[in-house]
Amino acid sequence: MIGKVRFNWLPLAIVASAQVLLVFNIATLKISIEGIIDAFETGSGMVKTAIVMYSLMVAASILASTRLVLIFGARRIFRSSLALFGIAMALMAWTPHASVLVVAQMTAGGAAAVLMPASVRLIAGHYPEEQRALALGRLSATRSLSLAPAFLIAGAIATWNNWRITFVLLLFMAGTVYFCSLYLRNDPGLISATKLTGNEMLGLVAVALAVLLIGLSVDNVTNWGMVRARPGAPFSLLTLSPALLGMLSGVVLIKLVLVWMVRRHVGGCLRVMRLLNTPMQRSMLLSIFTIAAVSSGVTFLIPLYIEIVQGRSSLATAYALVPFTTASFVGALFVSRYSTASAMRNVTRHAFLAVGTGLVLLGAIVRNDWSDASVVLSLAAIGLGEGALATLLFRALAAVVPIDVSEDVEPFCSATSHFAAAVGAAIAGALVIGILSLNVNRHLANDPAIGTELRAHLDLSRVAFISNDQLQQVLEQLPLTPEHIANAVRINTDARLFALKLSFFGLAALTFIGFLPVARSR
Repeated sequence: MIGKVRFNWLPLAIVASAQVLLVFNIATLKISIEGIIDAFETGSGMVKTAIVMYSLMVAASILASTRLVLIFGARRIFRSSLALFGIAMALMAWTPHASVLVVAQMTAGGAAAVLMPASVRLIAGHYPEEQRALALGRLSATRSLSLAPAFLIAGAIATWNNWRITFVLLLFMAGTVYFCSLYLRNDPGLISATKLTGNEMLGLVAVALAVLLIGLSVDNVTNWGMVRARPGAPFSLLTLSPALLGMLSGVVLIKLVLVWMVRRHVGGCLRVMRLLNTPMQRSMLLSIFTIAAVSSGVTFLIPLYIEIVQGRSSLATAYALVPFTTASFVGALFVSRYSTASAMRNVTRHAFLAVGTGLVLLGAIVRNDWSDASVVLSLAAIGLGEGALATLLFRALAAVVPIDVSEDVEPFCSATSHFAAAVGAAIAGALVIGILSLNVNRHLANDPAIGTELRAHLDLSRVAFISNDQLQQVLEQLPLTPEHIANAVRINTDARLFALKLSFFGLAALTFIGFLPVARSR
């Protein structure tokens, strides 16, 4: 009788370590908003743009990356992505300018896009079939488990030392994993004959460009205008905003590419389209998009609230996010025991309601006292629902797609989630800045004396989301009276909190939109 094969932890540990690096990178970026703003004397919009560009690069590249892994081999792509990620972390650690921050995160996003499918392929190549599901499950659990420690460790380093230190550590960790990956064996070339045809490459590039175009347009709605072009827009066509034109152009480009692929019978791209064949599949992808966008928006707004509104440390922000991240992991574990279609539908509906209700409560009760138990419970409800939905929706989609495209489910869902994360952060940023600007100008209209003075020295067409200390430093350099400065700071305080409340309500509305297809399903 042949004994049971012993589970070899080393390949999983190496591959999982690379996934942890990705989690730490984006967690550090979100947790260090105040430090980055101070370092570059910029607004929160620059951090939001860096987050958006990271997610957009992953979303735009991951489908093509999956094909590249099959052609060039998982270990080679895995090691190349680690080297690219190391370059990105070096840029993050020593960047002298905020614009380099965005370039670094775009580089990190490109690295993440190829590292993810390479990791899955390496796990498949190192573990026999009876151990593969266990190894992939543990790899997925590693991403969820590392999120809370990533926020806490990055928050502690940013509070006690400097946010750049975390990126220096990530650079050295990437180098360590790179050399440890020599232990991994290359995949046995089981798809060595696979070729990326010219038509397929053209289709993937066109879709990637469309995704970037839509994401960049959403990210710049506040700067360029939603319908009519603002004065700061790079151009306008018939007074229309470049943001509106970019979003419409991206959608049209995707539609044209899909039609072209059908007519040309483009193999790999055509298989991916089969994931959108039925209304049920489309509604599931819409739900995946919605919950990923909401989650990204929440994890952008909470650090913004704590570090800018409250003026507290990055470590305090990390503590505040623990209920959300922990509940998300618990929610994913809890739903793993549901397997029947009816049970999964019921849990999905309740999970959506938990997220929406938590966001409504958060918008209603949030104030300057973050220790309020009701706020913590609201975050826990949002996290619990988000974790459950992320797991259930993926499993439900994988169960209904045709067998011959089942391998495309994971990369397509990953691309959808990262695109949604970019759009979610962009929407949250646009909401909070747009509402803040309207609210500030409304307050100033009620007090013409202050408004006249401030408009004479500041451009109030787009108000930056900054701390009271930063605002006071700017105003003290202008010929304003102490009374005008004090009133302006008071207006800023009230307007920021109101903007954040309405932004949480906006994300709740987005959640209920995503809930509608689920509520109608049978």
